[in-house]
Amino acid sequence: MDRRALFRAATAVSAGLTLTPLADARAAGAQQPGGHRAPASTDYPTAVWTPAAASNRTASERPSAYPITHVVIHVTQETFEDTLAIFRNTARRVSAHYVVRSSDGAVAQCVRERDIAWHAGNWTSNTRSVGIEHEGWVDRPEWFTAALYERSAALTAWVCDRYGIPKDRTHIIGHHEVPGATHSDPGPHWDWTRYVRLVNAARL
Repeated sequence: MDRRALFRAATAVSAGLTLTPLADARAAGAQQPGGHRAPASTDYPTAVWTPAAASNRTASERPSAYPITHVVIHVTQETFEDTLAIFRNTARRVSAHYVVRSSDGAVAQCVRERDIAWHAGNWTSNTRSVGIEHEGWVDRPEWFTAALYERSAALTAWVCDRYGIPKDRTHIIGHHEVPGATHSDPGPHWDWTRYVRLVNAARL
């Protein structure tokens, strides 16, 4: 098992994940007959793959098809489990790449980063960003736990390093900052100073 898989397994155990289980060979990128590696189950090593419906996203080959230049921060206005169910609902026409749970910071990946999630309400922004949803409500700051901030910041730092995105407020933005946005999330209780500091302090 390689280092990424060990990191994934240790984090999953510590977080007490109860999401969709992953096959060991896929999680580890295990060597297959003929010398080929099985594709990783998720992009982010400690995420659990919980896919959105294919009709709620657009297949692509980013970053070659579109450069990835931003991370967009969302708040779900739903519980973690209800958000995952919405993304699986073919009638809802919405998705995000990741969802972070409030209680422990567990991360579900719902759309591969190479594909376009429908999270920002703006096609250009969708094509050039990774969308991260956070369990909670914009007017209930108690949902923004230390675990949520810390695990989300580590995820954002990882995404920024992967695509060369500057770790600043110009490139890590809220849904409300997307051109033409009709949403207010992450809202006035989201601590941007704390979050950007955690992103820049993350040790990957």
